[in-house]
Amino acid sequence: MVRSTSLAGKPAQREPDLGPNGPEPSSLSPPSSICFNDYGLDSASSLAELGALVLSTSDPLTKSNLSHLAFSRWRNENLPIGAYVPPAKPARPRKPELVSPKEIPAPKDSGLPLNAYMLHNLAHVELNAIDLAWDTVVRFSPFSETLGEGFFADFAHVADDESRHFAWCSQRLAELGFKYGDMPAHNLLWRECEKSSDNVAARLAAIPLVQEARGLDAGPRLVKKLIGFGDSKTSKVVARIADEEVAHVAVGVYWFVFVCQKMGCAPCSTFKDLLRDYNVELKGPFNYSARDEAGIPRDWYDPSFTNKQDNNEKKGTNEQLSVVVVDMYMPLLFVRDHNSGAGSGVDQGPYPCHGVVHFSDTLLIGDS
Repeated sequence: MVRSTSLAGKPAQREPDLGPNGPEPSSLSPPSSICFNDYGLDSASSLAELGALVLSTSDPLTKSNLSHLAFSRWRNENLPIGAYVPPAKPARPRKPELVSPKEIPAPKDSGLPLNAYMLHNLAHVELNAIDLAWDTVVRFSPFSETLGEGFFADFAHVADDESRHFAWCSQRLAELGFKYGDMPAHNLLWRECEKSSDNVAARLAAIPLVQEARGLDAGPRLVKKLIGFGDSKTSKVVARIADEEVAHVAVGVYWFVFVCQKMGCAPCSTFKDLLRDYNVELKGPFNYSARDEAGIPRDWYDPSFTNKQDNNEKKGTNEQLSVVVVDMYMPLLFVRDHNSGAGSGVDQGPYPCHGVVHFSDTLLIGDS
């Protein structure tokens, strides 16, 4: 069953406290150690500018806190989306050292026990996820009229969630006697993000539908290993994070289908074309139940699974299919609150499409 979730209608949350059994609700007020004035958040006039400030912050915990403060300020003050140029790369701390995946030490050579090793890897993923979500908001902010406010509201909320996840990982690492930066990490996630800097459909395909979906696949395995190691508390942190990531993947599914519908492209074939053109690799094994809950059709990613969609595309019914798929996912996430005009509808008139979806200077076009 597909989860019914609304990110844009939910309040900003800050739940960094870990109880004896994992994450527990705490005060929703911003951390007292950071205020808007410290980093220029009070002078920012739009969501895009707020996101750029987060991207330009190097200290991991400060970035995490600013991410929450930025999203909270935007919601509470009803700031516009605006338009802003993102930094070429997000600011990063001196540690961890970023190395190639082959240079990442094995658990026995890392100097960390297995539970801290796995938690450090997850913290690195969550810190990158903060930047990936904010980069999506800022980079595509010049096209807010085309994409609609709901697109930016959802990815800003994803960034807020990811900042909470990083805070949980950092707090648990500290309880174990370690900190983020105690072992090297890789830069693969940001490189996947860079590939799609000119293409919103490719960004959605590569990040939420591939990279974040891998988290759905890996989550249960990681939980099982932590339980086997005897660390029940960390396993509960990881399980909570994995559960919340389902909604993030579902956000990606919805907006990918939205873009395809705008262009009159069939989502399944467009997804596969983008992965091929942008050299994005799909890896199993797949967690089918979590992917089903997030709404990713199996024929998008599993070559062994076929249904009527491919046949429909071959028969030239792309326009009908794109409308059907959007209608199918419309109830997924976007029951907006009455104060938001976001997600109020999807254009049902498909535009001609001649290949991969790209941005022009003024709107989405097909790159022939």
